[in-house]
Amino acid sequence: MDYKGKRILVVGMARSGIAAAKLLAARGALPVCQDDRAQGAFGDKLSELYSLNCEMHMGESVLPLIDGIDAVVVSPAVPLSSPLITECKKRGIYVIGELELGFQLMNGELVAITGTNGKTTTTTLLGEIFKNHGDITHVVGNIGYPITAAALQSRDKDIFVCEVSSFQMETSDTFHPRAAAILNITEDHLNRHGDMETYINMKMRMFENMGKDDVAVFNRDDAVCRELSKRVNAKVWFFSRKEPVPAGAFVEDGYIVVRKKDGQTFRVCETTELQIPGAHNLENALAAAALAFAMDIPPAVIRHTMRTFKGVEHRIEFVRELWGVRYINDSKGTNVDASIQAVRAMERPSVIILGGSDKHSDFAPLVSEMKKNPCLKAAVTIGATAQQIEAALSAQGFTQFERAADMKDAVLKCRAFASDGWNVLLSPACASFDMFSDYEQRGRVFKEIVNSME
Repeated sequence: MDYKGKRILVVGMARSGIAAAKLLAARGALPVCQDDRAQGAFGDKLSELYSLNCEMHMGESVLPLIDGIDAVVVSPAVPLSSPLITECKKRGIYVIGELELGFQLMNGELVAITGTNGKTTTTTLLGEIFKNHGDITHVVGNIGYPITAAALQSRDKDIFVCEVSSFQMETSDTFHPRAAAILNITEDHLNRHGDMETYINMKMRMFENMGKDDVAVFNRDDAVCRELSKRVNAKVWFFSRKEPVPAGAFVEDGYIVVRKKDGQTFRVCETTELQIPGAHNLENALAAAALAFAMDIPPAVIRHTMRTFKGVEHRIEFVRELWGVRYINDSKGTNVDASIQAVRAMERPSVIILGGSDKHSDFAPLVSEMKKNPCLKAAVTIGATAQQIEAALSAQGFTQFERAADMKDAVLKCRAFASDGWNVLLSPACASFDMFSDYEQRGRVFKEIVNSME
C-alpha cells in the first residue's frame, strides 16, 4: 500500500505506536493517533507527534475515528476479536500491525525468530553475530525496539534481526524474512488464542511468504517443529543437540558444527565455550549459528561471538552473591516451559519465586521438573496465580513452599530459606501484569531489592 497522502489510524500510543506514527509521517501519510489514555498520562512522550502535525485523539473512543480512514495500524495488544477489527473488516478497511508496517517500509534484509521460548536470547545473539561481521544491524520486534523506529533510518544493505510473537503475526500480511527460525512450541498464550492449533498457526504465518530461495530453520529435537517443517516452501534447515543434520547446526564430539546443503561443514566452537548456561541456551546458540551461516556469515565470526556473548538481561541473569547465596533474575520466564528451562539449569540448592498473572497455564509439568531436580528445595509464591501454583505443588507432594505478599517479601522469605551455597531464582512461570507493567519492571524491582540487601 502507498501510504502517501492517506489517513492512517494508529491505535495505541506505546513505544511501537509512536514509532509507527513517526514513520508514517515521514513517508507522507496523515497519521491519526488514538489511545484510551488521556494526554496527561504520556508526559512529553507525544510532543514530537504534535510537531509532526499528527491528528491526536488521546482519551477518546476509537470506533468513531474510523470514518474516512484508509488503513489502521493496531498494537499487538488489540486482539482479532476486538470490536475495532471486527468493524474494520466489515467496512473493508485494511488492518495491519506495527511489525507489518515496519516490514513494508524498511530498507534492508530481514531475519526473523519465533517460538515459545528462547526468542530474545537467540535474537540478541544473532544480532551480535551480524554486528561483529560489520553489518549495520537493527535488533527489533518483540524484543522491545520497534521495527518502525529502525525502518525510519534504514538503508538497503542493513540487516534487521527480528523477534516475532504470535500476537504480531495476527495482523501481518506481506511479512517475508530471507531466513527465519522457529525454536520450539509449548503451551502459551491460550488466554489470547484459545487453543494450541490457533497458537501454532499464528507462529507459522511468519513462513507463509517465504519461497525456495529463503531458508527456514526448525528445531529437529522438537517433535512439533519437525512436523511443522513440512509446511513451508522455503529450503528447510535444522538445528539439533542430539544428532547431525543435513543442513543447519548440530553438536558433534562436543563441538557446535554448521553445515550447508552442498556439504560444506565447519566446526564453530566447543559447547563448553558458550558463556550462557543450560541445554536450552545451547539450542538457542545452534539456532543463531544456523541462521547466521544461512546468511553467509563466516564461521570465524560466529565462533568469536559464541565465545564472548554473555546473555541477556532478565534471562537466567546473575545479579549478586551475598553470604554465599547467588541471586538469579529470570523474570523473562513468563510461561511454564521457560521456567522449566531455568529449573534444569540449577546445579546448586535453590529456592524459586513463582507466580504472576494468569495465562491459563498448567503448572503440573513445572512441578514435575522441580521434583526431578534435587537442587530445587523450596518455592515462594506471589501474585494472582499463587493459589493455583500451591495446589499444583501440593498435588505432587512438593510441600516446602510459602506465600509472599509482594516481591520484597518474596526475596526476604527466600533469603530465610537459603544458606551458603544456595541459589535464589526468580522464574515466575507467569506474566507480570498483575503486579508490574511488564517482565522487565519485575526483573528490575527484583534486582533493586537484592542489591539493596546488606
